[in-house]
Amino acid sequence: MSFPSIQWYPGHIAKAEKALQDQLKRVDVVLEVRDARIPLSTLHPNLEKWIAGSKRVLVINRVDMITTEVRDRWQAWFKAQGQVAYFTDGNQGKGVGQISRAAQAAGVAMNKRRQARGMLPRPVRAVVVGFPNVGKSALINRLLKQRVVESARKAGVTRQLRWVRISEELELLDSPGIIPSQLDNQEAALKLAICDDIGQAAYDTQRVASAFVDLINTLDKSEQARALGNSEAPLNELPLNVNQLHQRAQALQARYGINPTDYTGETYLCMLADQLFQGSQERAARKLLIEFRKGVLGKLSLESPPDLPSE
Repeated sequence: MSFPSIQWYPGHIAKAEKALQDQLKRVDVVLEVRDARIPLSTLHPNLEKWIAGSKRVLVINRVDMITTEVRDRWQAWFKAQGQVAYFTDGNQGKGVGQISRAAQAAGVAMNKRRQARGMLPRPVRAVVVGFPNVGKSALINRLLKQRVVESARKAGVTRQLRWVRISEELELLDSPGIIPSQLDNQEAALKLAICDDIGQAAYDTQRVASAFVDLINTLDKSEQARALGNSEAPLNELPLNVNQLHQRAQALQARYGINPTDYTGETYLCMLADQLFQGSQERAARKLLIEFRKGVLGKLSLESPPDLPSE
């Protein structure tokens, strides 16, 4: 069965993206925020080109929604790419202090250059960028230690650029979520929809819920094969705890009493609908996605670090 592609590029994002590109010429540091559940799918393909010349601080937010083991594996993977990843929980404030310090440290060189030209130091100007609903505004509110910018766990809350002063040393520009005008990678688009990192008008809820179950089965089987030695595991990849095999499927079975490993996503959704909602697949799909997004199903990541080449 074929489905229409997932596309979402509302007018406020197109307008804000143009303004953001203009502001990027004036900032010293770019705080790039990604979703810890899908760190690769929340990498904007144009960001590297836009921020050329600016210091980049990589923030992996929503760390509360993945396990410590998964976080460690991602940290090792980013390190192997020559990147330092800062893992944060913007809602609770975990890891937020290190972001402020990293941004201010990145601006030291800027002020040294200003002083060399006889100019007074100024606050570091940083911009917070990322896909919709990855927690940018929540991070800023934590940095400010008060609720100044509107924040909610849904895409499209922030609609315009806004400067806020964090301290005498740091100013931050909050921006609306940025997303490619064309989502060519539909696998990534599905993950964005599952995690609510894209507007709900862009997708069919039942299709996305079914894809969520299929993805869970695919990820569990892939990790099982690697852990049991049925596929080549890179020498420098952190080992997967065998006790965590089928963790995602087990979470669904524990919650709903149906093991997804034996079914396609569509069949699983039908069974869940019959069991809970008198056959309403729409209600079943909404429940499944909402409970995943709220963490009711536990700490479930939807991406694993790509293989690192063995040396």
